Amino acid sequence: MITTFQLDLEFMLAGLSKLKTETVANWGQMSSQRMVEHLTDCLYMSIGLGDYKLEVAEDRIERMQAWLDTDKPMAKDIQVSFASPSTPLRNDELETAIDEFTDAFLSFLEHYENHPNQKALHPAYGQLNYSQWQRLHNKHFAHHFEQFGLI
Repeated sequence: MITTFQLDLEFMLAGLSKLKTETVANWGQMSSQRMVEHLTDCLYMSIGLGDYKLEVAEDRIERMQAWLDTDKPMAKDIQVSFASPSTPLRNDELETAIDEFTDAFLSFLEHYENHPNQKALHPAYGQLNYSQWQRLHNKHFAHHFEQFGLI
């Protein structure tokens, strides 16, 4: 399990700088740029941007949220409805996708600095507060950084 991941922009950009357009994932079907755009999408989700619906039974949310407090990593090859490897890329190149990721991460920090009590919906975890989003992003980003050999 990866325990050295840091939800810190400088740390994450150092990892993302190792990516190339042709970098192949250790598992899964996402391209390197698709993965970066997926992480950006999740940052947008965490500040309430996008139209997402709860996809799990309400009686599972407490257990899903409790998992965020564990040291357990995300499973490899997990499939979620909002992250298809075939989703069209929106940026012209990987570097632009990384720039968008950077802007989205700064927006995430600023959003919760200005709205510390706000929650945003995750389709599998329900309504999450800032602390829960931080834990989810940490696990999720570590998962994809490991997927692409960045950590």
